[in-house]
Amino acid sequence: MSWVTVARYSLPFEAHVARSRLESEGIQALVADEHTINMQWLYSDAMGGVRLQVDEADADRAQAVLAEDRSDLVDESIAPGLAARDTGETPRLTRLADPRYRRGFFLAFLFWFIGS
Repeated sequence: MSWVTVARYSLPFEAHVARSRLESEGIQALVADEHTINMQWLYSDAMGGVRLQVDEADADRAQAVLAEDRSDLVDESIAPGLAARDTGETPRLTRLADPRYRRGFFLAFLFWFIGS
């Protein structure tokens, strides 16, 4: 089995997310140089980052899987309001994003800061 690099990442967690994506598609992958980057993160750019490697026979398929845009599969419960933008509806706002609550939060924070 001959391993080839299909992608490079600055941080190990990015490489592990991509590795998980490949393994969910049945492509065996490994992350190289992650421990060196974890110990000396300043070496990341000098070493070319963390390497994601697959078997040479799976390289083309792995690059195709990594290039897929899967943002349309985001669940509404994970990102509330995302699907609302696509339908033209008004997205739900959190309380701090609403201008009425933001003003009250700022005043409460100001009184707390002055009072302490």
